Amino acid sequence: MKTLFAAAAVAMTALGSSVAFAENPMVGGAEMFADRNIVENAVNSADHTTLVAAVQAAGLVDTLSGEGPFTVFAPTNDAFAMLPEGTVDSLLLPANLSQLQQILTCHVVSGDVMSGAIRSMIESDGGSHPFTTVGGCTFTLIMDPNNTIQIRDGMGNIANVTIADVEQSNGVIHVIDHVLMPQM
Repeated sequence: MKTLFAAAAVAMTALGSSVAFAENPMVGGAEMFADRNIVENAVNSADHTTLVAAVQAAGLVDTLSGEGPFTVFAPTNDAFAMLPEGTVDSLLLPANLSQLQQILTCHVVSGDVMSGAIRSMIESDGGSHPFTTVGGCTFTLIMDPNNTIQIRDGMGNIANVTIADVEQSNGVIHVIDHVLMPQM
């Protein structure tokens, strides 16, 4: 029994070492560092300036810089640009703070959930896996025929994970191509 535990410990240490040295993908033309937190990395991505501005306006910088772990589904600037004209400007107004906070926290899940675990959940649940976000939204994880992870939001819209498994010191970011909206 001791040998089994020792072998498992050695295997986990070796796995941990390979993960620690795995190279993070580039996001928005910037290197992402696994030893920096979600906010520290996001501010360097040219593709996430709208998300960063929204996180700042919502007062969520300290939360997303915190210990975590968090899994963030991070919409790109292009994703925000697909919203109806004026939506982003309206959400950034102080009068709409609670709505902005809800939308943003609907992009966050507690825990460090990598794409392999997401795929396993989808497969185990027969092709779709419901999940609840920090913001209280219930969305559904699915995969398209090309094995791309997708998220169906509360309005029935589909977001594709375009860059997965961007490791952070306090979690992981998965870049998505649509803003996830709660059911209204």
